[in-house]
Amino acid sequence: MIFDLIKDRRAVFPAQYNDQPIAREDIEKILEAANWAPTHRKTQPWRFKVLTGASKESLGHFLSKKYRETDPRPKELKGRKMIEKTQKAAAMIAICMQRDPAESVPEWEEVAATAMAVQNMWLCCTAMKIGAYWSSPSLIRFMDEFFPLAEGEKCLGFFYMGYYDEEPEPGIRTPIEDKTVWLT
Repeated sequence: MIFDLIKDRRAVFPAQYNDQPIAREDIEKILEAANWAPTHRKTQPWRFKVLTGASKESLGHFLSKKYRETDPRPKELKGRKMIEKTQKAAAMIAICMQRDPAESVPEWEEVAATAMAVQNMWLCCTAMKIGAYWSSPSLIRFMDEFFPLAEGEKCLGFFYMGYYDEEPEPGIRTPIEDKTVWLT
C-alpha cells in the first residue's frame, strides 16, 4: 500500500487547483505527518509557517515586489504569476529549517531531515487527494523580511496545496537497475 502511495505522488501545481478550501484539521494532520520524519540526534529541524487567506495573498505581493526590485530586467508576466500562484493555492506552508545551535550534526543532515518531513507531508497529501508542489524560488533568501525567522533558521521553499479535479499524469522513472551497482 505505501509503495503505491509513493508511486502515485506527483507535483500538482497551483494552476491545477480548484477553489475548494482545505480544512485546518487536514492541514494539522499533514503537519503531524511531517513531524514523524527521521531526524539524526533528534534535532527535529523542520519548522513550518502556514499561510492561508490574507497572509498568502500578502506573500504573493511581497514576492512579486521583491522580484521587481531585485531582477535587473523583471518581466511583468512573471511578477503577476507569483501573485496568481498564491491566490490559486488553498494553503501554503513555508518550509523552514532550524539549525541545531550545538551543530551536533552536519547542516546537510538537517536539510535532509526537513526534506523527509516534506516528503511525509506530500505522501499525506497524496493519500488525502490534495495536490501539492514544493517550490524553492531564489527569493526565499528574503523571507526574513516577510516573517520572523529565529537565529539559525532559514526558509527552504514553499509547499503549495490545493484540491484538484483532473488526475495528474502517471509518473515516469528510468529503471532502478540503471542507477544501482551491487558490490559483493
